[in-house]
Amino acid sequence: MVDLQAVACCPPIAVSPLDPAQAEVVAPMFKALGDPVRLRLMSMIASVPEICVCDLTPAFDLSGPTISHHLKVLREAGLVDSERRGTWVWYRVKAEAFRQLGLLLDIPARPAVEAGA
Repeated sequence: MVDLQAVACCPPIAVSPLDPAQAEVVAPMFKALGDPVRLRLMSMIASVPEICVCDLTPAFDLSGPTISHHLKVLREAGLVDSERRGTWVWYRVKAEAFRQLGLLLDIPARPAVEAGA
């Protein structure tokens, strides 16, 4: 294994690199969030404790089945849970998934490097 500290030209932005198992878990999450519609859906779901698909669909100029497809991708990626209540499906974020993504995205601030340094 390569010692990344020994070959780095600048301070690392992560505490340690992902191991293969961690990468297998988070890669589908990032892939699911790579679509602008799904990213917007995710931000809407994350902004409240739970939300009905009936409140999500009108925010987009897309058909109900298309929104349902995007929600299915988020669900299969492990980002949201869903629960059917009568006619409607309600969505909420999976806190553990967000915790895992947050750990990867929580990059400590580094002091600014002076020009010419």
